[in-house]
Amino acid sequence: MVDQTPPSDKPAVRSVAVRKSRGRISWIWLVPLVAALAGLSMVVHAWMKAGPDITIQFDTADGLVAGQTQVRYKDVVIGTVQRIYFSDDRNKVMVEAALNKDAADIAREGTRFWVVRPRLGFNGVSGLGTLLSGAYIDVDVPKIAKATEQDNFVGLETPPPVTHDRAGKIFTLKAENLGSLDVGSPVYFRRISVGRVVGYRLEPSGAAVDVDVFVDAPNDRFVTDRTRFWNASGVDVSVNGDGVKMRTESLVSLLLGGVAFDTPADGGHDQVADANTQFKLYGSQAEAQSVPRGFAYPVQMRFDQSVRGLAVGAAVEFQGIALGKVTAIDIDYDMKKRHLYTVVDATLYPELLGHVLGNMEKRFNDGKQASADRMLAAMIRFGMRAQLRPASLLSGQLYVAIDNFPNAPPVEFVHSDPPLIPTVPGQLDQLQEQVGNILNKLDKVPFDQIGAALRDTLNSTSRLMAQLDKQVAPQARDVLKQAQVSLQSLNQLLGPDAPLPSNTQNAMAQIDRAARSLRALADYLQAHPEALLRGRGPDPIPGAGPSKN
Repeated sequence: MVDQTPPSDKPAVRSVAVRKSRGRISWIWLVPLVAALAGLSMVVHAWMKAGPDITIQFDTADGLVAGQTQVRYKDVVIGTVQRIYFSDDRNKVMVEAALNKDAADIAREGTRFWVVRPRLGFNGVSGLGTLLSGAYIDVDVPKIAKATEQDNFVGLETPPPVTHDRAGKIFTLKAENLGSLDVGSPVYFRRISVGRVVGYRLEPSGAAVDVDVFVDAPNDRFVTDRTRFWNASGVDVSVNGDGVKMRTESLVSLLLGGVAFDTPADGGHDQVADANTQFKLYGSQAEAQSVPRGFAYPVQMRFDQSVRGLAVGAAVEFQGIALGKVTAIDIDYDMKKRHLYTVVDATLYPELLGHVLGNMEKRFNDGKQASADRMLAAMIRFGMRAQLRPASLLSGQLYVAIDNFPNAPPVEFVHSDPPLIPTVPGQLDQLQEQVGNILNKLDKVPFDQIGAALRDTLNSTSRLMAQLDKQVAPQARDVLKQAQVSLQSLNQLLGPDAPLPSNTQNAMAQIDRAARSLRALADYLQAHPEALLRGRGPDPIPGAGPSKN
């Protein structure tokens, strides 16, 4: 085919053939590819590292921030709070937290969560580190190896007193009332803090309070089946013959209260108590230490007097030895005498008397109950009686004293259930009875007649004194005057210038000379007795030798 196109005025352009390259990719596309691969690896890594998502229910969200608040276990971060929202009824706060994959086993039944924030309590200040780092959620994981997985939890508003990883045992104490105990109150053994109170609650019946205490290991081995717990709160004040005694475990127990325990060292067999064992919480150390041993022996006593000051739990003593406790106080009516009596029930422990019950049991080869009945009958036969006595003059409290009264009227022991112990009036009642008898005797004295006779006697005495004043007194004055005159005359007669003394002196001189002459005569007659017959010879001549009669 011939080309018919007319020629152009422009110069002809030479065509150049362009060759297109096949299979070449631009380097610019590698950048988003690498970024996509890096993102995918990060997603895969995050997916492989991610753990379960859990929901925790709290009362408030104080200190919690979504995306910032951490979840820690033993101060190791194991997750982060992702979302915070209200529950359907808006009464609770729901906190969603994402846990790490290595902490996935924490999300199981029994795990506890709570918010750590600064707290001020009687035990001190806790959570001060959160002032800088902010609040966080702490975790307590139980020791159960195989537990059911769980993703919904109810958080604690306060930290648990004891975590699951703490070694020790929890025991339950039954008390009549809580007193001053609270969570965190210390538990003492020989005045050393070995635990704390971890909780309390009312019994379903409301008759008592259950107190949970935790004793740290290894001190929990000192809690045995015979251990006795008592309330060591405040100050225990006792007044007795030795004076006023005050006892307290520590200064901390004065503020926080406290519990103490000990085991009687009476040589009994002790076995370490298991966890969750129940014990009775006594009100004081004296009450705990006075718990008797051996079998219980119930008795009954009837008092025909006021029992004001006698309470349930009062001591029953035998000659100063604690033998039991009062268990009940009631009123009974005697149809024959038509009189109301006060009935006191008590529980005695005869084994506290030592070897007396054991010796009687061996002698008669019977049981403890029969031996106790036989011993009680013998003691009543020999004058054993029950009497109310004051335990304290300040408080007016009474206790039951069982003692021997030889002058008590005889009573025949009657076996009953429970046995009846005869009673005698109390010391105060006896004093009142004696005072009443004295007053009755005084009422029988004829005070009116005695008064009339005494009045007559006084009148007679008055008349006699008047007569003496009128008659006898003047005569007595005259007699005194005459006696004065006689004494004056006697003084004149016996004066140094009177003739009577001079004459008396001369007479005494003559009597003295006569006595000397008689003494010389007696001496001569003693030497010359023959002079009574021959007479006295002539006086010897000096130097002429002896004279001859």
